[in-house]
This record gives sequence, C-alpha cells and structure tokens, in this order.
Amino acid sequence: MPIKHVIVDSSPLITLYKSQLAELLPQLFGQVKVPPAVWQEVTAAKDDIAARSLPQSKWIIQTEAIAIHPLIAAWDLGAGESQVLSYALAHPSHTVMIDDAAARRCAIGLNISTLGTGGMLVLAKRRGLIPSIAEPIQALQDAGLWLSDNLVQLLKQQAGI
Repeated sequence: MPIKHVIVDSSPLITLYKSQLAELLPQLFGQVKVPPAVWQEVTAAKDDIAARSLPQSKWIIQTEAIAIHPLIAAWDLGAGESQVLSYALAHPSHTVMIDDAAARRCAIGLNISTLGTGGMLVLAKRRGLIPSIAEPIQALQDAGLWLSDNLVQLLKQQAGI
C-alpha cells in the first residue's frame, strides 16, 4: 500500500538535505509533515544546509504543537522523536520516517508504521525516481547517516540495485 502521509524526524531531514536528496520526499509522498520540535532541531544551526533549506521547502507542512503521549514519554526519547511518534499515534494514517533505533523499537511496539531513510531510497528506486541506490546510500553516509554493512546490502537487495 502506498504511503500517502509521512511525518519526518530530524535525522532523516538533515541527512537528506546534506546529501541533496530531500526533493525525493515530495515526489514519494502526498504530504510531508514536520512537528515543531523537529523543525527547531533542524533549523537550530543557522550555518547548516538543512537549517537554511527546511524553511524554504514549500512542500513541508509544519504541524501544530503536539502533546507527548504517555506511552511514548515512557521511552525517554528526544523531543523530536517523541513528537513524531505521538503525532503518528494520534494520526494512524501517517508513517513515521525515523532512523533512531530506540524510537523505531518504540514505534514497532506501538504498531506505528515506520520507514527509515534507507527504505525511502528503496521506494524511490522502485518508483523509478533514481536509477540505483548505491550512490544515494553513499551520499547519506557521507552526510553522517550510519548504516551497517548488512543493512546496506539488504537495501541494495530490496532495491535490485
């Protein structure tokens, strides 16, 4: 089933902007939402490409303030992860785009649909938006996203390189 609504955490946004791949988001998803805590995290470093690019991205929808759900607060995650997951819990039609391992475990435990930045590249390849995921994966890694060798191989296998 296609993902129509995605709510994105800081790490995917930062690495996508730094790797020049952020424009894939509006091509893949009907709505791309960012909660206030994520917006603040991404735009905090004024000299950073992500901080400059996020406010200029017309396809980003900044959500309203979000109360952290008690089930998510118990995980003691960061503010961005907590808002992303709380929003998705309140809006089940949304998929969270999140890379943090603890936040992904929380999402899985609460039956929240998740997608990692690497998984987004697989979608982009399957939809013909990129010819291969090899170079984009390297660009993400160069931008600071840590991906294990096993995960890189799995993503390449899923995408059919």
